[in-house]
Amino acid sequence: MRIVFFANTDWYLYNFRLSTALQLRAHGAEVVMVSPPGDFGERFQEHGIGWRQLAMDRASLNPLRELHTLRELVGLLRSERPDLLHNFTVKCAVYGAMAARMARIPAVINAVAGMGYVFASDSFKARMLRPIVSTLMRTTLGHGHSRVILQNPDDAQALVDARLVPGDKIRLIRSSGVDTQRFQPTPRDDGRRTLRVLLAARLLREKGVAEFAEASRLLRQGGRDIEFLLAGTPDPGNPHSITAEEAQAWQDEGLLRWLGHVEDMPALLATVDVMALPSYYREGVPRCLIEGAAAGLALITTDLPGCREVVTDHGSDGLRVPARDAQSLADLLAQLDDDRELLATLGANARERALRQFDERIVIRRTLDVYEELLTVPLQARAPVAG
Repeated sequence: MRIVFFANTDWYLYNFRLSTALQLRAHGAEVVMVSPPGDFGERFQEHGIGWRQLAMDRASLNPLRELHTLRELVGLLRSERPDLLHNFTVKCAVYGAMAARMARIPAVINAVAGMGYVFASDSFKARMLRPIVSTLMRTTLGHGHSRVILQNPDDAQALVDARLVPGDKIRLIRSSGVDTQRFQPTPRDDGRRTLRVLLAARLLREKGVAEFAEASRLLRQGGRDIEFLLAGTPDPGNPHSITAEEAQAWQDEGLLRWLGHVEDMPALLATVDVMALPSYYREGVPRCLIEGAAAGLALITTDLPGCREVVTDHGSDGLRVPARDAQSLADLLAQLDDDRELLATLGANARERALRQFDERIVIRRTLDVYEELLTVPLQARAPVAG
């Protein structure tokens, strides 16, 4: 049995879907990753997983280039002949579903983790693209022998209400999962050490990155000594990306320390107290929040789709801040700086929720259950859990 994963970056496949691929191998399946060229693709070979490169520009609007990408994808699928194609992100789901139909792939899963820039932004470009993307989704995602995996009920309701996907084709799996054995709480100094807060995400404006920097400025002006860390890199494929020059300017001003890409996230999380994501992006379920929860950090995020799946109760398993409100973010951080008992309680409750809802073993099992709905030949009996 052969299963192909298709995404718009090799980074995403390696960091978020490798565990699923390894579990599929333990069930006797051959897994092939497909993505544009990148720095992570070669690593799949170390795990016995194939990688095929596809020349794809996820920001392109050139019709000729997009037709060429689609034709190349059809040829690749005809060559690989998978029993099931699993697509990730809206663009890959639309293209993958179309290509699978042309290549006669028997089963397709379209995983959409958040609605992305086109549905999150109010820019002129996004508003122009929205009806086009909606039409493409309506004519591809829910057709044939397929399922659509979404990460939060808000997105599921939105797709059904807009008649983009039939409700009986949708399966809800909250997040891509986190390794709760790798991300664990570490003992914290009970003394009055400097509070450290981290934002770890793609550097997009809708992630609240500018508000994060502004909250630091407000706290410093008020005489607070709170250390702000920013982990992540600009996303040139997104028109709302923060530039490297902006991030560096915030660091030069002393507002935060910009870490860039961080390879060892568990080690970084062991040194901080709070994970903040003041996002107004149309999230699926943010990876940084579930990693922070698993590591026992206090969480601060917005009451918006995806984010509210992690912080469900303000003051219990995290704190909620209004979107685009740097002052409120600063006030909540000052509250945690003063109340270290609340800080510890929020972290402990977040960890408990991560174990119940977001452990990757639970997520992978639910994902394989969706596979079993579509495959004509069942996966082999369960082998030992892949690490």
